[in-house]
Amino acid sequence: MSGPFKAVKITDKVYWVGAIDWGIRDFHGYRISRGTTYNAYLVLADKITLIDTVKPPFRAEMMSRIASVINPKDIRYLISGHAEMDHSGSLPYIIETVKPEKIFASTAGVKALQEHFHFDHEITAVKDGEKISLGNRELMFLETRMLHWPESMFTYLVEDNLLFSQDGFGMHLASNERFDDELDMHILEEEAAKYYANILLPYSALVTKLLDRVKAMDLRPDLILPAHGPIWRKGISRIIELYGKWAAQKPSLKAVVVYDTMWHSTEMMAQAVAEGLTSGGVPTKLMPLSSSHRSNVVAELLDAGALLVGSPTLNGNLLPSVADVLTYLKGLKPQNLVGAAFGSYGWADAAVRQIEEILTSMKIPLVAEGIKVKYVPTNDDLSRCVTFGSQVATKLKEQHVD
Repeated sequence: MSGPFKAVKITDKVYWVGAIDWGIRDFHGYRISRGTTYNAYLVLADKITLIDTVKPPFRAEMMSRIASVINPKDIRYLISGHAEMDHSGSLPYIIETVKPEKIFASTAGVKALQEHFHFDHEITAVKDGEKISLGNRELMFLETRMLHWPESMFTYLVEDNLLFSQDGFGMHLASNERFDDELDMHILEEEAAKYYANILLPYSALVTKLLDRVKAMDLRPDLILPAHGPIWRKGISRIIELYGKWAAQKPSLKAVVVYDTMWHSTEMMAQAVAEGLTSGGVPTKLMPLSSSHRSNVVAELLDAGALLVGSPTLNGNLLPSVADVLTYLKGLKPQNLVGAAFGSYGWADAAVRQIEEILTSMKIPLVAEGIKVKYVPTNDDLSRCVTFGSQVATKLKEQHVD
């Protein structure tokens, strides 16, 4: 007997049976402002197939949605496109409850699922480009290694021209609406960009290769069904275009100034630096870390050309909040940026040097000598900061090609 949650019909043969997480705000360090969904899909072929599951706390919601359409024990095949727990977490329960004939995952996915759950269930590995029959339907699999885990893969429902894209083309956005055209496109692009920046950015070269491959295969899906967020039906060409743009990481005439401050000296410097950038013709986003989360910083950098970082020195080091955002950015490997550092100090001026070392290790070229101010900046110091910002603007415009 089904519970209160109902499946959402996507096509005659496909239903959304996922779950909505309205309350989540942190996703392993990525600040989510609008919740998320964990999308699972039911294919009513001769061999009824469930594509992915949901995060374990939402298992009952998924089961209720499945039961609103079929008896869950009628499921014959399970497809795992990604072993991360928000998609595979309910897999052991489904296996024990449903007892499917077969479970499919990529070759790396078989190993990952076994290492996650330590169970003895046989999982059938499918290779890149392999097809399996569901009777009156056929599924094709495309390996998408490191997008964003080694075992990630797309699933393509051939007859219906549907692409189940796992973490590709997704976003963290909780809503009762299931399709992109039922939501504000501005919000969709904002959340899709933030998702790309925080999840897929380090693998941009692979995204470019994947887009080229999909184009070469002449795959033109009628729907793209990701693992998080709404299903794309009207904005397919737009999201593919944006992925191409984001993957290229072509710099623009935009600067992001990230800083934290103790007694407002570095803040005063940041404001003067931003003044120099904008007067130099470069639109600038000023991001104080007291109110700007690291995941929003990287989202702003997605279309930026310059990163300027400021910190006072504390105990011979840069501030922990600045170290935090730089550590996060280093892992995401943003490309095609220029950089510079600034900051205040009392008796040891270590922070600027440390920032420069980190930016250099990230292969972000320094285009201006770091600027330091002892204790509280004078008007002359702030004028130097304005000039410093103008210098970075000039260097950015010299390198910018539009």
